[in-house]
Amino acid sequence: MEDYFLNQEAISPSCLIKILQGDKLPKEGEIWEFTNEIKPLDLYCYLYAKYGPPNGIQSLLRSDDSDNLIHWEWALAGEYGITMIQGQNFRSEVLLRGHFKDKGLTVDNFISQIKSDIGNQGKKISELRKSLEKWTEFINPYKRIESAVEQHFSKLNELALDPKSDKVPHPTNKSDWESYAERFSAATDKYSYAVGLTFGLRSMLPVLAESFINLLLFILCRPDIKSNERLLQSTIRQPIDVRIQSLHINCVGFEHAIDYSSSECKKFHTLMNERNDLLHGNVEVNKLAIGDVYFNKNVPLFLQYEDFWDKSIGVSMQSVKFDQIQSDREVVNDFIQYVLGKLKPEVKEHVELIMDKGQLGFNYKTSRIGVLFPEHMVDFRTVFKDE
Repeated sequence: MEDYFLNQEAISPSCLIKILQGDKLPKEGEIWEFTNEIKPLDLYCYLYAKYGPPNGIQSLLRSDDSDNLIHWEWALAGEYGITMIQGQNFRSEVLLRGHFKDKGLTVDNFISQIKSDIGNQGKKISELRKSLEKWTEFINPYKRIESAVEQHFSKLNELALDPKSDKVPHPTNKSDWESYAERFSAATDKYSYAVGLTFGLRSMLPVLAESFINLLLFILCRPDIKSNERLLQSTIRQPIDVRIQSLHINCVGFEHAIDYSSSECKKFHTLMNERNDLLHGNVEVNKLAIGDVYFNKNVPLFLQYEDFWDKSIGVSMQSVKFDQIQSDREVVNDFIQYVLGKLKPEVKEHVELIMDKGQLGFNYKTSRIGVLFPEHMVDFRTVFKDE
């Protein structure tokens, strides 16, 4: 049986159906699974080179896109029955129907025999490989940041913060003092988590808007700029305000120029400047101020008294501007919608489709961008009745 799987013949789907519906083959069978023992691309090219296009029933039933449970199938006839070879989402499968029982054939036999024969189909395989489109899958940076932002807001909302009602009042009697430390510690843990989330959001929201601009440039940048690496690098490395104002010049698909004096752009510009101060640790006292205090030599004179909450949790919440984080979110959303509104309707629809996908594909040869696969993942298992 050293070459059983090398002596097969491709059969037509109509003939296969008649064979499977007849009573000459046993109803039971075997199913073998393997993953990268033979790489799926190599297996496909080998089978195509040796037997022609996929001829299995599943290849006829598949939809004409990449959203299928079974992407390709060959049906081959041999001495003992039918061998069906499938390419799925997570593995390759070999389905055997016929008189295979006690013949000593295993999946290892199949793999080793195919590997030994690949070289004999080398020329045809090489020609086929040249005809294939090569796409590189990559992460959509805009969608990745948007997802992180949404997760942060979700966690922040789950905390249901209400500083007025959550505030732990400064103790005024013995009973308050006895439980104060425990109550204050619990509040500190909750609000420290909120401060971290808010700090992350204040850092990410302007980056979300900038990643949107960079995605636009990647999708819509003029071909003459894309084809010139020096021009492309000059375009994408401009300061963010220059990138925005020159979108209609450097990109295709814009009906109108961006008015950087619009309220949407002004608010975004302010948000970006605040983000820069935050991330770079810029020391600007007027922006970092949390209050004033007077001194008469070494004697502090307070403008007003504050309690433990005000001096700790209150200061932390003030430092990350917790009270305006929702409005910052609106600033970014409004800015993105404003820029999208300057695109031609059909281009806007195309861009929004890409924005919503977590994974994209890029064809270096043609510079095309595509959505290669659906967001959902599915799997299944085939079994015979006796199983």
